[in-house]
Amino acid sequence: MATFTYQERFRTAKGVFDEFTQRHLFELQSREVFDELVSPIEVGKESNVFIAAKGKEKVIVKIYRVQNCDFKRMYDYIRKDPRYEHLRKHRREIIFAWVQREYANLLRAQEAGVATPVPIAWRNHILVESLIGDKDPAPQLKDAPPAVPEKFFGEVVENMRKLYQKGLIHGDLSAFNILNWKEKPYLIDFSQSTLTKTPNWEELLFRDVKNMVRFFLKLGVKTSKEELLESIRKV
Repeated sequence: MATFTYQERFRTAKGVFDEFTQRHLFELQSREVFDELVSPIEVGKESNVFIAAKGKEKVIVKIYRVQNCDFKRMYDYIRKDPRYEHLRKHRREIIFAWVQREYANLLRAQEAGVATPVPIAWRNHILVESLIGDKDPAPQLKDAPPAVPEKFFGEVVENMRKLYQKGLIHGDLSAFNILNWKEKPYLIDFSQSTLTKTPNWEELLFRDVKNMVRFFLKLGVKTSKEELLESIRKV
């Protein structure tokens, strides 16, 4: 049964719950996507992330702030994606497409066997996905270096290769967007991910590669951008 207890707890959280957001949160609750929001993880300029209860389990609810989002920056990214070539330059239309694309990217990554949160639902500016972790979210890689960097790096590379074989580039891969859960990497935040059919896909892939090589070299992993690219492209 849908409840509104979260509204009182978070009503003043920097304007998160305007009437439009409340209406769509209630719709998701009515569809039993989640029961209620429990606690905030991150309150940012463009989006707010919450832990929500779903029975005895926890899920993640990401709410984009429609009035605060830099929709022009979003448009610059998404307009190059062939899936959205007919998208008009309207604030809400762009933000809703951005969320839908993140959901679709997560589905594609899951189909490829990549370790990511499971996409559960989306509605306009709200995305719901599974929680990676136990009671609390798993830590970001930047805050939880792996015990065996070489093994962890190898699993990251395999996930990147699976994405590439599925025709998808993460596009924003860094130690911020990888979680270390029980010494296994989980890739998160697929909002900037795009298809290998996109004109700038190589630029995004090279950026991911550069970020990974730089980070893991600091942990003592012997690698290079050339070696990583070769591994990703290996059939």
